[in-house]
Amino acid sequence: MASTPVYAAIDFGASSGRVLAGRYDGERVTLTEAARFPNRPVDLPDGRHWDLLGLYAQALEGLHAADGGGLHQLAGVGVDTWAVDYGLLDRQGRLLGLPYHYRDGRTDGMVERSFARVSREEQYATAGIQTMPINTVFQLEAERGSAAMEAADRIALIPDLLAHWLGGELVNEATNASSTGLLDARTGTWAHELIGRLGLPGVLFGPTVEAGTTIGRLRPGLGLGDAAVHAVGSHDTASAFAAAPVTSPDAAILSSGTWSLLGLELDAPVLSDAAREANLTNERGVDGTIRLLKNVMGLWLEQELSRTWNIHAAELQRLAGEADPDVPVLDIDHADFLAPTDLPALIAEHCRRTDQTPPATKGETVRTIFVSLACRYRWVLEQLEAVSGRTIRTIHVVGGGVRNELLCRLTADVTGRTVLAGPVEGTGMGNVLVQLRAAGELGSLQELRQLAAASARPRAYEPAPDRAAAEDLYRRFLTVSGLTAAAAA
Repeated sequence: MASTPVYAAIDFGASSGRVLAGRYDGERVTLTEAARFPNRPVDLPDGRHWDLLGLYAQALEGLHAADGGGLHQLAGVGVDTWAVDYGLLDRQGRLLGLPYHYRDGRTDGMVERSFARVSREEQYATAGIQTMPINTVFQLEAERGSAAMEAADRIALIPDLLAHWLGGELVNEATNASSTGLLDARTGTWAHELIGRLGLPGVLFGPTVEAGTTIGRLRPGLGLGDAAVHAVGSHDTASAFAAAPVTSPDAAILSSGTWSLLGLELDAPVLSDAAREANLTNERGVDGTIRLLKNVMGLWLEQELSRTWNIHAAELQRLAGEADPDVPVLDIDHADFLAPTDLPALIAEHCRRTDQTPPATKGETVRTIFVSLACRYRWVLEQLEAVSGRTIRTIHVVGGGVRNELLCRLTADVTGRTVLAGPVEGTGMGNVLVQLRAAGELGSLQELRQLAAASARPRAYEPAPDRAAAEDLYRRFLTVSGLTAAAAA
């Protein structure tokens, strides 16, 4: 009997990489972890970089594990990673140095320098992208005048580059390209006029393709057969959104992992002054959809506490669940939290600065983070409602945060909305689903979502009926953070 075809999803998150083997039996998709390995940046004399060659070697080992030494039928491979980071290639397609990591400090001051060339208002009106120092457009500003930039012939975002090394054509997949700040939000093609005004070499920006495009086959020298290489939603959030079992327009999607990305799926970008002032981002999704969303500091802070205290995340969540619920709140997206050196001390300092008593125990410290995240989610939801004119009644949570029952429950309570948690492997599921469509197994985006729902039933969390405590907490959060509640649409 022939084995079920395997679709391998290579997924690099901010803290780990893995290769998942996806199998479709006609009714549901099952995912099996073929390999998992740490994804740690490398600090070199010139800055912080991706350990890209090591990660590529680990991914190849994972593909061989998924292939089972030829025992399984490896039918396709897709690559997704986080957005914004890239490699520069010369005319022979050779990589010009290790790609920088987005947590490198080289973009300090680059936002202002870029806006001095083309104003924030003009950049947003074209690209519709949230202003963050890590954005590709600001990284390229820091690259200006470098030897790599002078020799570069093409730019490849990290998943584009890895797919090319595997045997795919060198292309720029649209969901990731949209995160650069250099793609036209309306047309989904490179904004060459903006690129020229910013003084960036137009030659760098090659053909864009949509998720679900077959871009080649595995190179013969890899010993993995000739499986198809598919461009999936190569921005991991785009893959995660594709796997969210959404059935109505009143639902938001929260991709919950190292970063939290919370937003709506729309047919067209929202480039209004209100969207810009709320710092919302318009990124492309599968099928040319627009993900109107906002990046929020996610479980990175939990991961930092886990590392600092050498305590597993599950134990931290247990401690937080047992802690006194009356904890302080933080402006969780404050720049100080992007790369903290001593997170517990930093949290205590922020509490004292805002006239709050710092958390007294490890459990209270963790709960402070979760409560602050839930409050920030509510603020973003209200901004999304005001800008889009939609009413949001449900939040679909996908990704690793699905396992965090306390955060899911707090999110339901604080936001006053039903939380549907699952699938936990949202990114890997979306990666495989898009490959299945590229292979002709599935049709519409709705079919992808129906299969996702059949493959991993979500768990529901309803908000507490008594809203008084949640409203008091949210008002306190607005005071501490200095944020203003959104006006009704």
